[in-house]
Amino acid sequence: MDIIGEGPGTAEEMIAEAKKALWIMVGFLAIIWTVQIFNALNGYDLTREYGIEAREPGSLPEIFTAPFIHGSWAHIEGNSGPLFIFGFLAAYRGVKKFIAVTVLIAIASGLGVWFFSPSMTVTAGASGMVFGYFGYIIVRGLFDRHRIDIVIGLVMALCFAYQFSSLLPGEAQVSWQGHSFGFVGGIIGGWLFRDRRRKPAAPEPETPTFTDPTTTLFPKDA
Repeated sequence: MDIIGEGPGTAEEMIAEAKKALWIMVGFLAIIWTVQIFNALNGYDLTREYGIEAREPGSLPEIFTAPFIHGSWAHIEGNSGPLFIFGFLAAYRGVKKFIAVTVLIAIASGLGVWFFSPSMTVTAGASGMVFGYFGYIIVRGLFDRHRIDIVIGLVMALCFAYQFSSLLPGEAQVSWQGHSFGFVGGIIGGWLFRDRRRKPAAPEPETPTFTDPTTTLFPKDA
C-alpha cells in the first residue's frame, strides 16, 4: 500500500495540517481521559471487558478498543505525555497518512499482544500506540528524505532513548509485546506510507527541421 505524493508543501499547508494534528491529539486525550473517569468509577470493568485477552478469538475486536482504556490513573498519566508528543509529530505532515499509520500500529500492537501475551491475561492501554508513533517518527525522515523529519527523529530517539528498554521483556505488569510490535508497526508504516516523488517527465526531443538542398531561395523584386 503506497501513497504517492509529497504531502503538504507550502508553509500554509503545513501549518494547516499541524493545526489539525494538534486538535486530533487533544481530542484523543480527551476521549481516553473521559473513558478513564467512567472506568475508574465502575471498578475498571471496561478494562476487563474491552481489553485484549490473549489468544481468545472473541477478543480480537478489542484490538481497536484497548488503546482507549487504561488500568489505573498512573497508567494513563504515564502514557498521556508521550502519546501527545509522538502523536502530534506523527500527524503534523498529513492527517490522512497519520490515520492509516494509526490503524496499522493498532493492528500490529494488538496482534502482538493477542498472540504472545501470557494466557489468561487482559491487556489494555495506549502504550502500543506510543511506541508505534515513536518508531514511525524515527524512520519517517529517512524514508521520505525530509531533512527536518530526520532531525526530529534523531532528537526524539536521543531524548527518549530510555524507552528502548521497554521493548524487551521486563516487568510482569508491562506489556513488552504491545510495545515491541507497535514499534515494528510504526517502522513498517514509515516504509509503506513514505512519500513517493514522481520523476519529472523527460522533455520530448525537438523535431529536426530539414531544408531541401535543391531549392534555391530568391529575394522578391523590390
